[in-house]
Amino acid sequence: MYKVVDLFCGCGGLSEGFKLSGYQIVGGVDFNQPAIDTFNLNFKGATGYCGDLSEMDKEKITEVFGDITDIDIIIGGPPCQGFSSANRWQNEQDDPRNRLFFEFVKFVDMANPKAIVIENVQGIITRNNGYAKKRIYEIFESRGYSVNHCILNAADYGVPQYRKRNFFVILKGSRKFDFNKLKKVDKPVTVEEAIGELYNFESHNSNAPLFLDNAPLTPYQKYLRNKNDTILNHEVKYPAEKVQERISHVPQGGNWRDVPAELWPSNRQNRHSSAYKRLDPSDRSCTIDTGNAHSNYFHPLYNRIPTPREAARLQSFPDDFVFNSNRGNNYRQIGNAVPPLLAKAIADALKPEIKKIEEDINE
Repeated sequence: MYKVVDLFCGCGGLSEGFKLSGYQIVGGVDFNQPAIDTFNLNFKGATGYCGDLSEMDKEKITEVFGDITDIDIIIGGPPCQGFSSANRWQNEQDDPRNRLFFEFVKFVDMANPKAIVIENVQGIITRNNGYAKKRIYEIFESRGYSVNHCILNAADYGVPQYRKRNFFVILKGSRKFDFNKLKKVDKPVTVEEAIGELYNFESHNSNAPLFLDNAPLTPYQKYLRNKNDTILNHEVKYPAEKVQERISHVPQGGNWRDVPAELWPSNRQNRHSSAYKRLDPSDRSCTIDTGNAHSNYFHPLYNRIPTPREAARLQSFPDDFVFNSNRGNNYRQIGNAVPPLLAKAIADALKPEIKKIEEDINE
């Protein structure tokens, strides 16, 4: 099993995808304690460390993870806001906004992994005329890696959600990763497939587990189910009455424009198209956000936002992945995560590339 460390791991969406693909998750680092608590709950045998990566010197990294030179892949989402051609800092490494990115690079230098996967917002490719993208290529190519990138839509890989993110896949040596080798699904997964079997639990307003006594009807539902068919994190809560009244006017697939004007406190016409979006059960979800009471997407049938478990299913987290913090933290962890099935598609395509790298090293 190839060994993986996840930096800026959050609750572990990227890690879950690699785990599903058969990799060994060795550890993760994040500064958010509730996220690390979730990570440690779901990755038994791994070490989830809560801390600032910039405060982890080589001795601390070794103390937490042991000898990391046997790590095969480093994955994560380091922030890159400081990369700019107009940067006022004489040395870009001195820019506080780049501090964490270069800590990620320090970890790479220590481990010398065979592959690196970096996830970030799609805008990184075009921002400042692509300067950040250019620097990421240069930084890793100077270390003997080949870099490639692609903006991927999670909906193409079995996730019932339209969500676009950019991925850099970085391989040791001269071979470039071929994103065309990622396996797309033949049939899109819908909102109905993801959360339809939870419709009958609308009166459930506690954190007690639920039990699904019906057989899964689709391959996606079968993928979601855990061994005992229990459901956790499905506490149903309704918003304020004025919010319920507004969303009651919105049809499936509709948004704020369907709300009568008199129900708004002001006459705004510049709301985002996702505002007061009611999910269409026959389509994929809009991008899951990190909000709670202020979330923009609403249940296809009921005048409320999806529960944490419904949101997790829309993100392709299986039911045995449990979130163990308060409601607000759980929503943030789910919304910030990389959809596991998108991560799995990358992990699956990466395996033969790592094998080739190993063969090159042993020649």
